Parts: sequence; structure tokens; C-alpha cells
Amino acid sequence: MPPPANPSERAPLLNEEERERESDYFAFTPDQLAKLVDPKSPELLREMGGSKKILEGLKVDPTAGLSSDEGLEDTKQRQPFHLRRKYFGRNVLPEVKQQSLISLIWEAYQDKTLILLSIASIISLAVGISEDYSSRHPEGEPRVGWVEGAAILAAVAAVVFTNAINDYQKEKQFRKLNSKKEDRNVKLIRNGKEQEISVHEINVGDILLLEPGEIVAVDGVYLSGHNLKCDESTATGESDALRKGELEAGGDPFVLSGSKVLEGVGRVVVIAVGPNSFYGKTMMALRKGGSEETPLQMKLDLLAEQIAKLGVAASLIMLITLVIKYFITASMADEFPDAESILASMISIIIQAITIIVVAVPEGLPMAVTLALAYATTQMLKDNNLVRVLSACETMGNATAVCSDKTGTLTQNKMTVVEGILSQKKFEDQKEISKWKNEVAQSIYDVIIQGIVVNSSAFEGKDEKGNAVFIGSKTECALLEFSKSFGVDYNQLRSNDKPVKIYPFASQRKSMTSIIKLKNSVGAEYRVHVKGASEIVLGACTHYVDAEGKVQQFNENSRLNFETIITNYAGKALRTICLAYHDISIKEYEKFDDENPQIKDLICLGIVGIQDPLRPGVVESVEAFRKAGVRVRMITGDNIMTASAIAKNAGILKGGFATTGPEFRAKSKNEQIEIVRRLQVLARSSPEDKTLVVSHLQNLGEIVAVTGDGTNDGPALKMADVGFSMGIAGTEVAKEASSIILMDDNFNSIVKALKWGRAVNDSVRKFLQFQLTVNIVAVVLSFTSAVLSDENESILTAVQLLWVNLIMDTLAALALATEPPSEDLLNRKPTSRFASLINYRMWKMIIGQAIFQIIISMTLINIGYEVFHLDESKPHDQIVMRTLVFNTFVFLQIFNEINCRRIDDTLNVFRNISNNHMFILIQIIVVIGQIAIVEFGGVAFGTTSLNWYQWLVTVLIGSLSLPVGLIVRLIPNFCVPESILNEDFKPEVSQEKMLWESSIGGVAKQLQVARNLKVFGAVRKSKRISVPIPHTSESH
Repeated sequence: MPPPANPSERAPLLNEEERERESDYFAFTPDQLAKLVDPKSPELLREMGGSKKILEGLKVDPTAGLSSDEGLEDTKQRQPFHLRRKYFGRNVLPEVKQQSLISLIWEAYQDKTLILLSIASIISLAVGISEDYSSRHPEGEPRVGWVEGAAILAAVAAVVFTNAINDYQKEKQFRKLNSKKEDRNVKLIRNGKEQEISVHEINVGDILLLEPGEIVAVDGVYLSGHNLKCDESTATGESDALRKGELEAGGDPFVLSGSKVLEGVGRVVVIAVGPNSFYGKTMMALRKGGSEETPLQMKLDLLAEQIAKLGVAASLIMLITLVIKYFITASMADEFPDAESILASMISIIIQAITIIVVAVPEGLPMAVTLALAYATTQMLKDNNLVRVLSACETMGNATAVCSDKTGTLTQNKMTVVEGILSQKKFEDQKEISKWKNEVAQSIYDVIIQGIVVNSSAFEGKDEKGNAVFIGSKTECALLEFSKSFGVDYNQLRSNDKPVKIYPFASQRKSMTSIIKLKNSVGAEYRVHVKGASEIVLGACTHYVDAEGKVQQFNENSRLNFETIITNYAGKALRTICLAYHDISIKEYEKFDDENPQIKDLICLGIVGIQDPLRPGVVESVEAFRKAGVRVRMITGDNIMTASAIAKNAGILKGGFATTGPEFRAKSKNEQIEIVRRLQVLARSSPEDKTLVVSHLQNLGEIVAVTGDGTNDGPALKMADVGFSMGIAGTEVAKEASSIILMDDNFNSIVKALKWGRAVNDSVRKFLQFQLTVNIVAVVLSFTSAVLSDENESILTAVQLLWVNLIMDTLAALALATEPPSEDLLNRKPTSRFASLINYRMWKMIIGQAIFQIIISMTLINIGYEVFHLDESKPHDQIVMRTLVFNTFVFLQIFNEINCRRIDDTLNVFRNISNNHMFILIQIIVVIGQIAIVEFGGVAFGTTSLNWYQWLVTVLIGSLSLPVGLIVRLIPNFCVPESILNEDFKPEVSQEKMLWESSIGGVAKQLQVARNLKVFGAVRKSKRISVPIPHTSESH
């Protein structure tokens, strides 16, 4: 118990003195204890004096546990374990403070394009309001100068609030999901009695009791127990069950938080809780570090800067041109204008110049990005991708590498019988198992199932989600699942044939044996069932069951056949189990002692191969990634043989490099980078290895997606450009670290995420192609018409530009951002991280369409009166002419929007258009809106009604955007350098090169073997020749 408090203590010194008392009271610090398990360090435990000294240092009796009244005698105001919890902490993680909506709004506003738009809108507002209420404003016209600035400001606000509210709601939903975790109870020893308490009330020093099926909530050191095995696959990636034992006996004494008890029972002393535990430290590490800009965000920021510079340059050129034009015109006039007239004209010119900047800014761009991401994330949920970080969606579109965990991600994390030969009847995959049952003799089938069910310690229970699962050794669970697939009621079988003797699995004999008493049997009275390592059990067999169900004696050939099968299964990284039995008499039964079974004269039923099988669709997904130019790498804690075999089955290991974590870590940095270029499998990896691989890939310019479900995957998921976690099998650590959660745990869903990511990037590019064409034409038209006009006025009014630049842009963003992904997206390579947002083909289309539209518009301005038989001197005909130019300009954009559905050189722009209902709907809305503005816009829009002929001509001229787009696409690219034309990511070592190197290496090995055989043959021959021939007689 803690020493009593000193009454003379003064309050200000309380904390300092308590800290000294704590360090004196406990022999070990939290950091010292945490170092025992991260990584596991038996040497450090020995230095500390083993479990005995740990118990002494933590002031706990291993038989009685902690006292529930510890610390209460110190002062009445304190809770039990006050000193212990203050020093070692509680078994709860500190709650993350949720970002306020205001802070999220501020974060969303830190976008260069939005800031640029805000500046432009404020300038537009100031100029518009001053114009509306100046003496120059024409009487009778509505004061709408403020509308454009206000509308741009409203668009900025809409984007900011949409993003902020979306992030706020997602964070709220995720926190709500986490808060639903059950506050489960655990068993421990306190006051010498077994008690159940909340998992959050566990203290360092508690003696915890572990039972099968339990998820360990703290780190501990093994004290005692029986056959305790833990599954640490979610924590370390190790798929094999780890037997726990005392350090002094050479066992693994460390029980990690987050691991699962598979079988046996045990007592452990708790050495770390909460943030100091293995699980807690991983969770806390994920909270550090802010999010970096995505490739698209960086490109958009760069584009915004370039557009701002171009807009300012165009504005300055216009300002200088108009000022020079004004003074030249004034000097040529009969009377030079007075100062007031000059000032008024200068203000008008400055306003025109500022308008150019406003026109140049692509105000619809942030809205397009927001809409594209919002639409994609909504649709991705239908494809079982829950997007937690909005930007991860577009980042995934440019992914060049996928680093995947094996256990639980590529595989099902469930050992399964995948192949076997029982009663000489083969099944080579799970689909053939039912066929095998129909072929095998019923009597032998009954014996096989009886052996599987009875000779097993596994049992059926509930997992943490309440689902019915088998609990126990993974091998035994696999065999029970095999029997369950035939509809076997294992409880009924066990109650009918209860074992009279059980010899649990032991590492020395590598087998398990159960003996049952036979009912209504003639001759034999007992049956011995044996299962275990194939080579051991097969060696104890003298007979086997043939295809007809008859018992045959082993001969050299039949034994060789079984040994060949075992070798073949081992080559496929299958865990081989031999099933055997033997019927014995009561006299033979009496010879069995209680410790060691007599494993001899057995009848071999057959061999089964057990493996953690690939998830359905993994092979197809890996192939889809390969076609898309995305390289899949397996990074796992499993052994190299199993990992390589699984990787080959999945199609991952093809000519590349497979190595282990320790070998990889031992290399220099340059050697590691060289390995990473060709790496396809990294086995026996630690969490640090995964982050190291991700870091090297990112330094090589790759965009990396990491998939995982375990606690050990957390750091790599956080570091990756995009992190995928499993929604069903994934741990809370993995989900917290990830940016996308796979709700169905299907690796194939990542392919869908890749498609949606590429669709988002394409949508933004399509919109940019359309937006910049509109802006370039609008800027040039405003600039040229103002310079050529006697009044320095643009042919397009401010309100008409508002319709073109804002409403059409927003609607176009919605139309082009909601294009669903197609399979074609997977037939191209990923775009380089450093590729320009607007590529050569896009620039070709933007410039080609802009030149065409400017020529059409300027031609209409100059010869439109003659073409449409209008009188330039009549005010009404002037309004008609302006309306015709405006209508033609709008329809050029409407048809160009169809043209912008493709950003490559594909000629068919109507392909899959029927699948995009939103695009068709918006086109109809825009056309109806344009008709309404022209026919009924009147004074507000500066338009007048057109006749059918004028409508027909303007629409036909607008439709010319489509054939012009076709012509632009047909312009050959032979004169363009490949570096400009090709924006694909180029890996350091291509898949083809790796396959070639692998093939060359394979041939070299075969030649070396052939040379060795040739040399061996020559040596043997020379030995035969060199043997001396004995002489028959010395005298001859």
C-alpha cells in the first residue's frame, strides 16, 4: 500500500512531492514497461528480473491481485488507485477535440482560387455600386452593377460552406460510430477473488484472466496458464497463432493489446494501459500531423496564380491601350476635353480594365471541384467506399502504387481447407468439395467427419460483432468449417461420441489424439483419431483407405504418392494436415497412459491442405490494376514462403523482387530505394518497414495507396496519399488512420475507387477546358469590342456576362462533374504527379475553339447588320444585333460543352452520353433559360425578341463548335515532343523490364544447373577411367 500522507505537506508542493513519491514507490516507469512490447524484448525483461521482479516493482501479489481499496487510506477525497493511475495512466485514450464549424469554414476558405475570386468580387461590387449611383448611369435602366460581384461572392460562400458542413458532418458521424463501441467487461483478480469490471477500469499491475475469444485490451506479461494461444495478426501481421509461455521456459511472455485469444487460458500482469499500450500508442500516433495538399489542389493553386497574372496583364494592356486611344482621339478632335471630362473618361476606362480581371477569373472552378467530389463520394458509397477525407477521392485517381497487407485484406483472415485427397478422392479447390462428398464411400465419409469433429478442442461462439464463429486453433477451425459445409451438426456428433481420452496438440509430437468408445461395433471397441503434421502422422501409418473405401497396406509406391502430395502442397504454401484413425480392442486401449498416446499402426484417411484463401475478386482486381498501370505490392508480417505463394496466386509476384523486413532494413538507404523499385513482396515486415516503403515510393514521385485492416497498418495508412481500411474486419486503429473505408472488405472495391478518382480528375479537366474557352473568348471580345467601340463599351453587357460566366459555369460544372466512370478509365496509365492540369490536347482544343468563336463573334459584330438585313442607325436594330451576338455566343458554349465531354483525341463526343442523365437535363435547362432571357429578358439583360430565322441562324452557327472540335482533334501531333504529349507516370522499372530480367535470370539458373550436371557427369566419368586395372601376373 502507498505510504501515508505527510500532514505537513503544503498544497503548492503537492504535485512535485507526489511525483517523487510515485517514482520511489514503483520500480519501473511507464516508458520502461512500454519498451518491453514495442518491439517485443525478452532480453530487456531478463534485465529487469523477469516476471517476478515486474510483480514486485508494480507492488502486486500474483495470487491476490490488487486491493480494491488501494489508496483510500491516504485521504478521503481520492478515488481508489489514485497514485497508480496518476503514474501509469487510465485505460482510456484522451478524447480528440472536434474542430468547430467556424475553424472548418476558415480552413475551407484557404484556397487560392477562392481568395482570388473574393478579391475580384469585392472590386466588382465596389465598381458596380459606384457605377449604379454615378451621374453616368443611363436613366430608366435598372441598377444591376452590384449583381455580378454579389453573385461571385455567393458562389464562394456556397463552396466554402458546402465543404465545411460536409467535413463537419462526416467527422460527427465518424465520432458517433466510434462512441457506439461497447464498454465490455473483463475478468481479473482483485482482493484474491475473480471479478468482472469495465475494460476502462483496468490498472497497471492488475492480474488479468484471459479466455478464448477475448480481445486483449492492455499489454501484459504472461504469468501462468494452459495452452494459451493468441492471434496477433491485426497487431503485427503474423498470421500464425502464437503460443504464450513463461520467459524462464523459453516461451513468448508478451501479450499485446489488440490481439485475440484463440485457445487456452492464462493469467497476465498488466504492464501498459491507454496511450502507453501498444494499441494506444498506435492510435495516438495517428492523431499527429496535418493533411498535405493533394496533387489536384496543388495544380489548381498553380493555375489560379497563372490566371490571376494573365488577367492582370490583359487588364493592364487594355488600360494602356484605351488611355492611349482616348488621348489620340482627343488630340485629333476640334476641341480638347476639359479636366472633368477627362476624369470621367479615365474612371470609365479603369472600370473596363477591372472588368477584364473579373471576366478572366474562372469563378465556376471551385464549384466544379466541389460538385465533382461530392457527387463521386455519394456514388462511391453505393460501391461500398465510405470516403472520410473528400480529397482522397481525386488523389486515388492518380495512384501509381497500391501497398496492401495480406492477412484480412487480400486474404480472408480465415484458415480454410482449400485442397485435399481423402480416401484417394481429390478436390483441388473449394468448389469441388461437394463433388468429393458424392464420390467418397459413406462409411469412410462418416469416419473422416467423426475424426474432425471429435478430435478437436475448437468450439462455436460469438465474435465481437455477435456473429457465430469457431473459436480455437485456426487449423481446427478450418477443419470444423469443412465439416460444417456438409451441414454437419458438430454438437450432436460430439454428444454422441464423447472422447474417453484426449491428448491435446503438443509441439513435441506435432499431433492431437482423441479416443472414443464405439457403439454397436463388432470386434474393435475403441477408435483412435489422430491429426497433425503430415510427415509425422503419415510415418505412423501402415495402411491407407483407397478410392473404394477399402483399407490397403502401404507399399513403396503408395507411400511415395502421399509424400509427393505433401511436397506439392508445401510448394503452394499450404499447411498440410494428415488425418488418420485406428480401431483398437479394450486390451490395446488399456495400454494407453494419460501422458503420451501410442501413435502407431494407423490407417491414413488422407491429406488436406489448409490456407488463408484469397478474397473473391482479388485476382481480377490485381489484373485490373496492372492494366491501369498501378503496381500492387504485398507488405505482410507473414513468412516469405507463404507470402510469395499467395502473391503468385493473386498475380502480384510477376518477375519482381520478394524479400523480408529484416533483410530490407539491413540495407543502406540507396540499396533500399533500388529494392523498392522492383519490390513486389515484403514479408516479415514491421510497421516501420511499411512506412519506410511508402516513404521511398513517395520520394520516387509515386502516389501511394495503402490498404490494411490491422493495428500494425495504422502508421502506413496515415502516411499514404490514400489509406483504405476494412469496414468489417478492420480494427479501430486502421479505420481512424484511413481516408476511405471499404464497407464490404472487398479488394475489388479499390478498383472502383480508382475509377471514380480518375472520373473526378477528368471531370475537373473537362470543366476547365470548357471554362477557359468561355473566359478567353469573353476577355478577348470585351477587350476588342471596347477598343473598337467609340464609347469604349463591350459588346456583351455586365448582366449577359453574369449569365455566361456564373450561371452557365455552375450548371456546366454540374453537368460535366456528374459523368459516371466507364471501364475505359482503366485502360490508360496513371497521370504523373507533376503533369500539368491542362495538357497539350486540352490546350489545342481551348485555343482552337477560342480562335473559332472569336472569329465568328467579331465577324458578326462587323458584318452582322448586312447578314441579317438590319439598319445600324436604328436603336432597335442595334439591340437586335447585340442580342444576336449574345445568342450566338451562348449557343457556341452549349455545343462546346458537348465537345468538352472528351479531353483526349477520341472523335465520338456522344459516346455514353445516354448514361449521363444529368448532362442532358442541364443542357435542356440552359437552352430553356437562354430562350427565356432572349425573349423575355428585356431591359435587365439588354436583349430583345428574335424571329425564327434569326434563332435558326444563331443556333446553326453555335452548332459549328462540334465540327470544329472534330477538325482540331484530327490535327496531327507528330511535331509535338513526346515529353509534352505523354503525361503518363513512368515507373523507375517497368513491369515488362522486370519480367524480362526474371526470364533472363531463370534461363541463367537453368544453364548453371545444366553446367553443374555436366561437370558432375564428367567427374564421375573421370573417376571411372582413373580406376587402375589389376594385373593378372607379375611375370607377364
